[in-house]
Amino acid sequence: MSEIKIRRAKKNDIAILLPLIHAYWSFEGIHHFQQDLVTHQLLRLFTESHLGSCWLSITNNVAVGYLLAVYVFSLENFGLTAEIDELFILSQYRRKGVGKALLETAELEFMRVGCTSISLQVSRENEAARSFYHRNGYLDRSHFELLEKDLVK
Repeated sequence: MSEIKIRRAKKNDIAILLPLIHAYWSFEGIHHFQQDLVTHQLLRLFTESHLGSCWLSITNNVAVGYLLAVYVFSLENFGLTAEIDELFILSQYRRKGVGKALLETAELEFMRVGCTSISLQVSRENEAARSFYHRNGYLDRSHFELLEKDLVK
């Protein structure tokens, strides 16, 4: 495989990101993808940098993956934390170092902006992703379970 290039995504990358995001949502069974709403939120993310960051992985001039993270203040973690909201690599580029390169780039930025920890959610059935994160130093948080409530329908 050619060299993996990681770069921060910007507003003019939205058209490149949308097919990757749609593929990720399909892979995860998230069925409410609405291009206009996703575009609006990406514009917000790229305009309000305090909300988070996004990186693209480019190989042979093709976008093959992305990592999108948001910042959250956490008292129990003593400050700003990063949450990896989405990390997706096209299937033919998995297990070739793309995910690791994205993760390492993001982690350096998280440290630079003063984050004290990183969290993420992974499907209980996605053993490949769980194994990837474990190999990269991420641990299960025992005795905790994610609960959520939609505020917008």
